Amino acid sequence: MAQPTIRHVAIVLYPILAAFGVPANLLTMVVLFRGNCGLSKGISHYMVAMAMADLVVMMVCVIGYHIVMYQFPTSFLSYTSACKVATYFKSTSLQSSVWFTVLFTGDRFVAICCQKLKAKFCTVKTAVAGIITVAILLHFQNVPYLFEFKPVRIVKGIQWGCQPSSWFMTSLVGITFSFLQSILTVIIPFFLIALFNCLTIRRILLASKVRRGLRGHSSQTQKDPEMESRRKSIILLFSVSGSFILLWLTVTGSSLLTGPAGTAHYDGDYDDSAYVATEAGYMLMYLSSCTNTCIYTATQAKFREEMLLVLKSPWTLFSILVKKHR
Repeated sequence: MAQPTIRHVAIVLYPILAAFGVPANLLTMVVLFRGNCGLSKGISHYMVAMAMADLVVMMVCVIGYHIVMYQFPTSFLSYTSACKVATYFKSTSLQSSVWFTVLFTGDRFVAICCQKLKAKFCTVKTAVAGIITVAILLHFQNVPYLFEFKPVRIVKGIQWGCQPSSWFMTSLVGITFSFLQSILTVIIPFFLIALFNCLTIRRILLASKVRRGLRGHSSQTQKDPEMESRRKSIILLFSVSGSFILLWLTVTGSSLLTGPAGTAHYDGDYDDSAYVATEAGYMLMYLSSCTNTCIYTATQAKFREEMLLVLKSPWTLFSILVKKHR
């Protein structure tokens, strides 16, 4: 039986995402760790956390879940116990990527709109505490995934695959858990990011109007260092949050309409519009874990410079060793 078009697209797209996303996020982490990008240490911590979460998404969700488990159905990841653990880390990594983006957006909102709180909250200590707290809470929140699934089949006493167990999905605990997953993964993060961005835009427009009035019409042609710095910060903020919202819209709408999806194997109608929409949404969602590196490269000149230095450094070291050997 021929596979549907959406499956052919997935078979081609996921390896491409993995081939680009893994080295891109590793490169981003190395560049940011060097600390020469002209960014504050607090922002750098949030960006490193986002890159790390996106790297885990690539490793667990794309490579482990959508490549290995689908293309190699008899691999160790298809054991029921391994499948449960993979689903647990799949959800945790995705939510980490979401909530680290929320923390980054919130930090920029405080820095731009709440000057009195900036010195207290836009610090390395706050960034590290927020990242660690969110990571711990998300790991605890996703523990029910380890009990939600049952085997798809049992062959010679070995449990294969995992599918939602009927008792869990119909129980009060299961219904509450599914509802909280949708709320905490989709609705609340989207609301917070949209709210922070709207308030930030409002603040910027008001501040720009006031500053132009103070500087006078005669100085409009002169560069304003403060406005230039603010402009670069805003471009970075809106590029990251805007890309996230656009690439998550499809899977968000699909989840709200059809409910949480994501079993290890789908045995229904592959041509069903709900399934196609969900799969397309997943592809765009995973694409969002590859875009931040491109955004940083496009919007941050110092990041580009540091990235080129990091890319050149192995070759520079190699050429030095070769010359010494000669």
